[in-house]
Amino acid sequence: MICLKTYKYQKYAPLVLRISISLVLLWFGINQVFGWYNLAGYVPPWAAQISPFSVSTILVLNGSLEIILGIALLVGFFTRIAAIIAALHIAFIGIALGYNDIMIRDISLAIAAFAIFLAGPDKWCWDKRK
Repeated sequence: MICLKTYKYQKYAPLVLRISISLVLLWFGINQVFGWYNLAGYVPPWAAQISPFSVSTILVLNGSLEIILGIALLVGFFTRIAAIIAALHIAFIGIALGYNDIMIRDISLAIAAFAIFLAGPDKWCWDKRK
């Protein structure tokens, strides 16, 4: 009987997933932009070597991208495009960091972002209001 009563909340699942992923992106993005010095050790040495940018610039640029994607997903603006970029971006970060607990977390977040891409904009997205 409990399952029948909770069925009415199923329509909120895409909204909750989209907002959750957007908040993760915003949290990490803001931390990278305003606290890059705390995260410099996470930039793989090979990335710093091949990039024309300093580690601080890499983190600020990466954080800026994550803030933009987070805002886009939060309001549901270009939802599918933002979700697939976020999924690929997060998956790349997870793979670049190598096999560890952070990689498992990042791949899971990437799959969740990919699920948003597959589902497309929900009824609360800006995309649906245009």
